[in-house]
Amino acid sequence: MSTGSRLSNGWKISMNSFKVLKANKQLIIFPILSGASIVILMASFIFVTVFSTSLLSRWFDSDNSPFLGYFILFCFYIINYFIAAFFNVALMHSLKMYFNGDEINLQQSLNFSFSRIGVIFGWSVIAATVGTILKIIQEETGVVGKIITGIIGIIWNVATFFVIPVLAYENVGPIDAISKSAKTMKEKWGESLAGNFSFGLVQIAALLVIAVPLFLLGSLINTFVGMILAVLSSIFILVIISAAQGIFISAVYHRVNGQEVSFVNNEMVDDLFRKKAEKKMW
Repeated sequence: MSTGSRLSNGWKISMNSFKVLKANKQLIIFPILSGASIVILMASFIFVTVFSTSLLSRWFDSDNSPFLGYFILFCFYIINYFIAAFFNVALMHSLKMYFNGDEINLQQSLNFSFSRIGVIFGWSVIAATVGTILKIIQEETGVVGKIITGIIGIIWNVATFFVIPVLAYENVGPIDAISKSAKTMKEKWGESLAGNFSFGLVQIAALLVIAVPLFLLGSLINTFVGMILAVLSSIFILVIISAAQGIFISAVYHRVNGQEVSFVNNEMVDDLFRKKAEKKMW
């Protein structure tokens, strides 16, 4: 199947994901809570970095100042990944209710995330470790190192594409979740998902159609007003995209495991990925 057809199918399923979100507007609460928590987290780390660096430096020798920076980054990554994973697992649980024909219950979904808090934290530590190592390599090496880490980062993102639904739908730990996610991408679906391009296009289009005009309109009053309107509209767009993308990933994962999803055409989903040619083992 041609790349154009895959993009077309990815676009259709992406649009259907927005329809599911429109019919279940309460699902948007999860990316909102996640985004708000991450903003608070960033503000806290900025405060620590700006006002408490001298205090933290006492824990380390002066020669180890780079280690202090990487240690703070590692802690930030852990909490950031944990917050995102926690609310995304809750979103996945709500979507499972929806796909099963049950009424969505946000409190039950949050409670479910709490019940999986151990594996969510384990996944966060692993993801933070990978992220920190890649960051160190980027900072300590030249252009070649940056290219290599960029490639590794892409591979990592592809391999962990289904980690969140695995954590939500399978009774496995973080390492098994990574393994199952990578196996799914490698054996059944290949490396690239056309739906990601679709969401990227929607996001760019929304920013151009909504955020940019609001900035220009607000700037007629005051530049600061224009910036505020642009930022708020961009956040709103990102929240919507995040929720719809979660729906998309959940729907595809259901199909991968042979579970029926009413708004998804099976053949259409199958063609979103470039399948690898099967290799015979001799």
